[in-house]
Amino acid sequence: MASPRQRAARLRYVQYAVLVLVLVGIFLVADWDQLQRAFWDWEVVKAQFPDVITIALKNTLIYTACGFTFGLVLGLVLALMRLSTVGPYRWIATGIIELFRGLPALVVFIALSVGFSLAFPDRQIPFGNLGIVTLALGLVGGAYMAETIRAGIQAVPKGQMEAARSLGMSHSRAMISVVVPQAFRIILPPLTNELILLTKDSSLVYILGLALEDYELTKFGREGMNTAANLTPIIVIGLCYLLITVPLSIVVRRMESRAERAR
Repeated sequence: MASPRQRAARLRYVQYAVLVLVLVGIFLVADWDQLQRAFWDWEVVKAQFPDVITIALKNTLIYTACGFTFGLVLGLVLALMRLSTVGPYRWIATGIIELFRGLPALVVFIALSVGFSLAFPDRQIPFGNLGIVTLALGLVGGAYMAETIRAGIQAVPKGQMEAARSLGMSHSRAMISVVVPQAFRIILPPLTNELILLTKDSSLVYILGLALEDYELTKFGREGMNTAANLTPIIVIGLCYLLITVPLSIVVRRMESRAERAR
């Protein structure tokens, strides 16, 4: 009679065999020539360059960086307001956080791009589309980052604040100079994850009326797909997204591993 370890080993071998059979079946059945023409046409690939890098990828990075920077500042302010002893500050911060955590990012983009012009027909958001993207991504990202930052601040041992106060620092000075820097070391991995999410959310820029020089990756890929009647441009911009997100994911895993070893 087989032992539990032997039965588990046999089960693994059966799973490997099934996986191999499925892959072999897909390889034999698939029309690889048609798939290559539909998903990776070299002529279409070459037509995407250099604009996919010099325009689309560059704009995606700019939109993400602006949204993340604004969101980080907003998140820090909201987190400190949530921790304030002043009741109205806590209520305002809670309302803003719950509002923008509850709304889809697409709704925020539409509200800023269409709603603002309807509410204030004689005014425009500064910097045009870049301003809209910065505000939309920053408001959504800032709501999530506020809770992350608040959790990081609360994770700092209370003795740090007490030690700073015993040295004559005010509560605000101790919070900014002692507690917040330590909190950021704790929350770097989740903040990097938020940066990855904002990179993907920047694709919502496609709903805005954009000139070619303002295209980000998704808008560029959609236009290329419509022009070429081929899915190759979508594959190209997908690879560009991976160029951004995969290194960030590796950074997150390394920071988490380092934090685990430090514990």
